[in-house]
Amino acid sequence: MKRSGEWIACVGPFLFPWGEASSRRVFGLVGSLAAGGRHVVVASGDPQPRVPTPLSGFDGPGTVCHVGLGEAPPAGSGLLHASVRTFVTWGRRTVRWLEEQPTRPSHVILHGGQERYAHQLRRWCTRHRVPLVADVVDWYDGRYVRGGTYGPLNASMKLALRYHYPRCDGIIAISSLLTDYYAARTGAVVRVPSTVDVQNLPLLAPPARRGPALVVAYAGNPGRNNKDLLSDVVLAVRRAHHAAAPVELRVLGPSRAEVAALAGGALPDNVHVLGRLSQQQVPLVVQQADFTVLLRRPERAANAGFSTKFCESLANGVPVIANLTGDMGDYLHHGVEGLVCPDHSVESLVQTIRLATRLSEQDRNRLRVAARERALKSLDYRVHAVALGVFLDELRR
Repeated sequence: MKRSGEWIACVGPFLFPWGEASSRRVFGLVGSLAAGGRHVVVASGDPQPRVPTPLSGFDGPGTVCHVGLGEAPPAGSGLLHASVRTFVTWGRRTVRWLEEQPTRPSHVILHGGQERYAHQLRRWCTRHRVPLVADVVDWYDGRYVRGGTYGPLNASMKLALRYHYPRCDGIIAISSLLTDYYAARTGAVVRVPSTVDVQNLPLLAPPARRGPALVVAYAGNPGRNNKDLLSDVVLAVRRAHHAAAPVELRVLGPSRAEVAALAGGALPDNVHVLGRLSQQQVPLVVQQADFTVLLRRPERAANAGFSTKFCESLANGVPVIANLTGDMGDYLHHGVEGLVCPDHSVESLVQTIRLATRLSEQDRNRLRVAARERALKSLDYRVHAVALGVFLDELRR
């Protein structure tokens, strides 16, 4: 099946299913477009499906289809094969697919792919006068990229961020920092934070108290760089518990061995590692927590991004304990949608956890309601449908 009529191509070497961080971002964007009546084809790096297949789960008059273009190196590819794909041929399959369509897309939205992918798409869009829009969600820290600060992958990322994206027709920026950076280089920028389908996310009843311990949860992948300072969270939970502030930490995502390695040894008894769960199970477990916890260093990479974990916690009606990085302060107010740590230190988190343990059940329920309301008001993909549609229409004039 080939597309005919007006449609938008959302392309990149990201992989499905929706559970992966990059594809969850794409879900939010194409959800906004569908809610605004646009017809979107998501062309990802997967090898399947070979023809556009309709995707369900989106509200609105628009539609979303998915096709796999096989841009991503196959599982098990050797270093040489993967390097050639990433630094030489990246984007060729996507351009070939665009050429094969009976009608050109009204816009191409680019998500990821680094320098070579952006180069291929810019050249095709310029030749065919199709507006190219880069969705920029991060400012990578070379210390945590494979190959390091002076490696080829970091160089490719930085070249895309600093050279190719400012030369696109428009930018969708995930944060104020990135909005300001690109606004100084191109006049067409719109800010869209991480979004989810809040309206259709069912809520369980608030967790029943089965003991004196406060339950906090961490759901995600801290990565090799321990970006979410999970080791410090474990230490803070242990110290708070020993300081007569009963607390239990439930960790979803990493294995027990991975968490123990980050923490530098055996885990305390009040830390329970549940490992990797299905995407359907995660909300059920998270909603049984009193809070989720997110601690990050106030570095440029953290301030440029917008945590999907944070967005999904509010959507699940679970208030957040966190220090403020990036735009989190627009959505997390102390004592309203959660509790704000003054900084990212262990001691700061200990004191905030102790404060949380002293909250009444009425106070905790009030925070849960406010968290969900904030998500519905600001982080549901439907909220950004009009602004994103107006932005794309302006690029065609």
